[in-house]
Amino acid sequence: MQLLLHYRFLPSLHFASPATTFRFTNCKIRKISTTSSMSSSSSASPPPSEEDLNQVIKYHNQTKHNFFNYAKGPNGLDWANQPNPFRRYISSPLLPLDQTESLINEPPLSYSSLFHSPPSSKPITHSTISQFFYDSLALSAWKTAGFSTWSLRVNPSSGNLHPTEAYIISPKIASLCNSSFVAHYSPKQHSLELRAKIPEGFLQNLFPEGSFLIGLSSIFWREAWKYGERAFRYCNHDIGHAIGAVTIAAGELGWDVKLLDGLGYSDLEKLMGLGSGFKVPSGSKKGKFPEIEFEHPDCVLVVFPKGIGEFSVDYEKLSLKISEVFSELEWKGKANALSKEHVCWDVIYKTAESVKKPLTRDGFCVNSLQRSGLISEEVYRESKLREIVRKRRSAVDMDKKYIMERETFYQILLHCLPSGEGEKQGKQLALPFRALPWDAEVHALLFVHRVSGLEKGSYFLVRNEDHFDEIKRLTRNEFEWEKPEGCPADLPLYRLALGDHAALAQRLSCHQEIASDGCFSLGMVARFESTLREKNAWMYPRLFWETGILGQVLYLEAHAVGISATGIGCYFDDPVHSYLGLEGSEYQSLYHFTVGSPVVDKRIMSLPAYPGPDMDA
Repeated sequence: MQLLLHYRFLPSLHFASPATTFRFTNCKIRKISTTSSMSSSSSASPPPSEEDLNQVIKYHNQTKHNFFNYAKGPNGLDWANQPNPFRRYISSPLLPLDQTESLINEPPLSYSSLFHSPPSSKPITHSTISQFFYDSLALSAWKTAGFSTWSLRVNPSSGNLHPTEAYIISPKIASLCNSSFVAHYSPKQHSLELRAKIPEGFLQNLFPEGSFLIGLSSIFWREAWKYGERAFRYCNHDIGHAIGAVTIAAGELGWDVKLLDGLGYSDLEKLMGLGSGFKVPSGSKKGKFPEIEFEHPDCVLVVFPKGIGEFSVDYEKLSLKISEVFSELEWKGKANALSKEHVCWDVIYKTAESVKKPLTRDGFCVNSLQRSGLISEEVYRESKLREIVRKRRSAVDMDKKYIMERETFYQILLHCLPSGEGEKQGKQLALPFRALPWDAEVHALLFVHRVSGLEKGSYFLVRNEDHFDEIKRLTRNEFEWEKPEGCPADLPLYRLALGDHAALAQRLSCHQEIASDGCFSLGMVARFESTLREKNAWMYPRLFWETGILGQVLYLEAHAVGISATGIGCYFDDPVHSYLGLEGSEYQSLYHFTVGSPVVDKRIMSLPAYPGPDMDA
């Protein structure tokens, strides 16, 4: 079946061219036991490799779009080799999940209550696991236009190409699997594909009762088929969106989520039953490279009941247990082929090699969920969480006349902050940013076009106020850095310059009108080179994860107030930095977004997600 892709990016522009156990409480990490027998592969802060750092910075600079020079991509789309968007493990047992609207909570959970009075934790059952995937990574609808049909998902993806795959490592679940298991999630069937059974007690002895793991991986080829060498960026945007979607869906069930970022690359491979990649050919070559469809393991998240109090994670012990248990498993099923021929963009795989993370002693905070800033419940119009996450769409056109209320604008930005009310910035206490173990590194340059009661102009949202002085020093001297009228005291939003910036926003986002037609657009600007040098090269994809989570919040917030949004992956990197007056690589723009009222294309019909067309294909 040929798929008509939902272009979120401007397509024509891309084709021409010692062991420590940590106890976590109140967000303070305390070492409670230390020995001298630390594995050489595990350290608190391994020194950065200049070779890896240079490769990452080289890739980032090489894949920038500029006014007269776009990053390298395919010269047109090879439709005959369009990657299959659905990975299947042939011959692995299928474990069906519930896929009906009976999954809706009774009474339905409102969107705003998730941030202020989340529900009590539910047990792991067939029904709750079904709902968890249904509201995070499942199909949300099928679309049809003319002779073309394509699917949409709850988690957004660059170009609707969906490079992200998901796995669950779970204790036994009645009526689903009679033993602990590893399974791949198949969104088309809304089912789990059993990959392996694991010994009882593996999870129970390492994590609190009622916990399970979610692994996320990327198939670079799916994005590279359309976007060429810039695909590595987009894959990591999508990982961030998936983390955000998983965290919100877990919160709906009273569960919490944390990134197990102390684990190393080889640990992730073992947990998800993935291979070790392939030997990268030199140069960008076209041919039959079936190994290019391998999955790059990105991260593993632990999902656990909220409010359980403190618990410990010893990453060295966990890694040894993974090696002991998962090296002996009998894996079921063989991954299906996605394309007959491929193009190898070698710079993607060299960069992926440079950001492979070893085992470290990174920790995370287990703390009470903090209230996010709230101006008024009325802003959300009694929106229901299930409806928002499943009806989220990427707008392809926007009504340039629609005007947003200032109160709504401020409310959206309050939920873009990583910390709750009254908390120091960077503590990562608020949904969904609390899943991350690092302080916020990403900020937002905003262009306000149509917000009632707020003057047009450029603004800056400082998501980690520890960076404020540095950002102000590095940017243009003529910027105002003044709080706008009516801005809440706990919203670190600052006016840079007044004026109509619609044409500028459009120009910076690869001349795409959608960046100027919305109520506001933005560029996510990350503290870049210093972060890589302080925390290592593997922070490179993680910066994109943070932008993806922020993008997921913008999607949900927009739909919760009755409008829409879209991510913009095509933008001119250095011209954004030039506008801000930034020099060098201390701060870099990593993702653009726009929020406004969508214009619906009436030629496109919508069909239910399940059962969908051609379900057996």
